Amino acid sequence: METIEADYVVVGAGSAGCVLAARLSEDPSVRVVVLEAGGPDRNIWIHIPIGYGKTIADPSVNWCYETEPDPGLGGRKIFWPRGKVLGGSSSINGLLYVRGQPEDYDQWRQLGNVGWSFDDVLAYFKRSEGRVGGGDAGGLRGRDGALTVTDFNDRNPLSEAYLQAATEIGIPRNDDYNGPTQEGVGYYQTTIRNGRRCSAAVAFLKPAMKRPNLRVITRALAERILFAGKRAVGVAFSHGGESVTVRATREVILCGGAVNSPQLLMLSGVGAAQHLTDMGVAVTHDLPGVGRNLQDHYQVRFVYKCTQPITVNDIMMSNLRMARMGVQYLLTRGGPLTASAGQVGIFTRTRPELASPDIQFHFIGFSADRPSEGLHKFSGFTQNVCQLRPESRGEILLKSPDPKAPPAIHPNYLATELDRATLIEGLKLGRRIAGRPVMQRFIASEYLPGPGTQSDAEWLDYARAYGSTIYHPIGTAKMGHDSMAVVDDQLRVHGIDGLRVADASIMPTMVSGNTNAACIMIGEKCADMLRGRQLARAA
Repeated sequence: METIEADYVVVGAGSAGCVLAARLSEDPSVRVVVLEAGGPDRNIWIHIPIGYGKTIADPSVNWCYETEPDPGLGGRKIFWPRGKVLGGSSSINGLLYVRGQPEDYDQWRQLGNVGWSFDDVLAYFKRSEGRVGGGDAGGLRGRDGALTVTDFNDRNPLSEAYLQAATEIGIPRNDDYNGPTQEGVGYYQTTIRNGRRCSAAVAFLKPAMKRPNLRVITRALAERILFAGKRAVGVAFSHGGESVTVRATREVILCGGAVNSPQLLMLSGVGAAQHLTDMGVAVTHDLPGVGRNLQDHYQVRFVYKCTQPITVNDIMMSNLRMARMGVQYLLTRGGPLTASAGQVGIFTRTRPELASPDIQFHFIGFSADRPSEGLHKFSGFTQNVCQLRPESRGEILLKSPDPKAPPAIHPNYLATELDRATLIEGLKLGRRIAGRPVMQRFIASEYLPGPGTQSDAEWLDYARAYGSTIYHPIGTAKMGHDSMAVVDDQLRVHGIDGLRVADASIMPTMVSGNTNAACIMIGEKCADMLRGRQLARAA
């Protein structure tokens, strides 16, 4: 069995792991090894923005998980894509850059997590961000970071009409939802650089891989964390059919995400003792919160047939228009191939008495039953609705002690009355927006759910039958100090020395929006914790 020596071992080259490895390896005296279960990011569809439709169900770059039957969805199973490639899910996601609301992070601090208020984490958002264009009211944006953030620029009559329709019903125009206030309607900001995806691997890891003190091992499946008593001392992994050990003289940091980090903890004997025993795993440390507190954004979509042949669907049904699109992209790095998974976004409130938005909309210039199955064979576009801060909690459990076996994912969607009521009100609001005359001139018919859906019960039935994940699982190794917390506010695993978690799993509660930006911030902050540094808090 081969043994590798390192100071730090980072498990997972996703959004947080890429940042963490890049920052730690800035010190030439520190040896960093990164283990990534997937391969290099050579797939061309990773780098062409609209290519997420090609990678969303591609097992060569995607774990392609599936949930267990969900009682809140009538027993349906939901497809759960997660990145299995350098860059992790930042290499296959919809490319949207959304920080969330300051109140999200202030809540983390209120739960007892010192150093995690918005004023504490803002400097880390700014350090990672290379904002291109736009203003910066309040000095909240970063200009010099490695992660390029641009405004969506392939604007068209459909997206302009949607913007106008939203403002007509009283939603204010907001050209920077990552600025002083999130509420409003505007174009999404995207992680695109010169027409290509700017993943965490592109932004952070690849430039750092030139350093001799950083070793990145792809197709390395972590099988278990190695312990000396209650101290993590390394990781056992499989690579090329061989068993390999990497020893960590300082720390092991799990960056596998909300699915893989708790799975590896449990495979290593860290988790609820009874569950581990039932699975035939020897208990290293009884930590009942591992895998619990699972949260995700659940989305429900409207699909419309368009009166004009101006959607991406129309382009994909014409060989000539596809050829023109390809030429446009090659010559200008612009056009429909640079489309993200949302052109226009809305953050708004379903009830006026709420202090901040509780619902998010994604307007998309194409339509499909499932992205993996290709676009509809008609001119179509989509309006997605998702609740920002779900109350429902699920869990991730082992199905088997075999590291190659997928875990059991129980999202428990729509389990509370508030979640159901908020989503219903969001859907009603979506229909109001689409009902404005400026939108009606583009709508031949409402394909889904159809005009027959009117009552609250009918909206809920539709949401249960047709909704899906919007790919934002968090919370399964939550940060805190209560009996179900897994890590403390320094991201150290409770009861274990030399082991931290830094990814979406540590979030105690959901951020109000897409999760990639927050994961990159977590990687930045964890790096400074390990280096004994701390960026100045916002005044």
